[in-house]
Amino acid sequence: MPTILVTNDDGISSPGIKALSAALQSVGDVYTVAPETEQSAVSHALTIHRPLKFEEVDQNTFFVNGTPTDCVIIAVSKLLPKKPDIIISGINHGGNLADNISYSGTVAAAMEGMLLGIPSIAISLVLNRSHDRHRIAQPRFDNAANYAKKLAAMVLEKEMPGDTLLNVNVPDDPKINGVKITHQGKLVYDNGIQEIADPSGRKYYWIGGGEPQWGSRENTDFDAVHNGYISVTPVHLNLTNYDAVKFLKEKWEI
Repeated sequence: MPTILVTNDDGISSPGIKALSAALQSVGDVYTVAPETEQSAVSHALTIHRPLKFEEVDQNTFFVNGTPTDCVIIAVSKLLPKKPDIIISGINHGGNLADNISYSGTVAAAMEGMLLGIPSIAISLVLNRSHDRHRIAQPRFDNAANYAKKLAAMVLEKEMPGDTLLNVNVPDDPKINGVKITHQGKLVYDNGIQEIADPSGRKYYWIGGGEPQWGSRENTDFDAVHNGYISVTPVHLNLTNYDAVKFLKEKWEI
């Protein structure tokens, strides 16, 4: 059977990773290696200034006191009996759409798998607007877990393009209209930095909390999820702006 590595950025105790690991049991031999605590928005951070430790908390289930990227590296290099056939990161509690890909530890874990030459998927559950992360107790992970199972089997059978990971976003809705292959969207946060005063009147700042404004573009990840579809966006690491290369050569005469 194929060897499957499951990881995330929400931590080893998150309900999303438990649902994902359970769903994949029938697909292959599942190993779960995740951060000890939540590591949301750490992006592709790598721990290099302190030692990393791991602990086995259940059969084939480990936590690492580091980032999602740390978890993938240690799992592949030290903890798993062989190189995994596929890496699946998630299920993230909240969407990873548009520019949020750059901040996401969930996506970064899949990116590290891609860099190691392993087919990799990041999967996230997009909460409805009325679902506040700090109030909702039981988001519906079943649709995301079931689709992750289906997609994993498909990737293992049909392979994936080279230097590519799949960023998957699933609506938190009992009814899914289908699946769309999408482009990365664009968003800007309005008033994303909150200025607050403590009881002594000293100012401090809290990043986050602004309302996102989505750029209008057809066939984006946000557009698909907003209309009840699962979004599958192929992502790679080459950040070169090829239009800008042409512009600089022509306009700057470099």
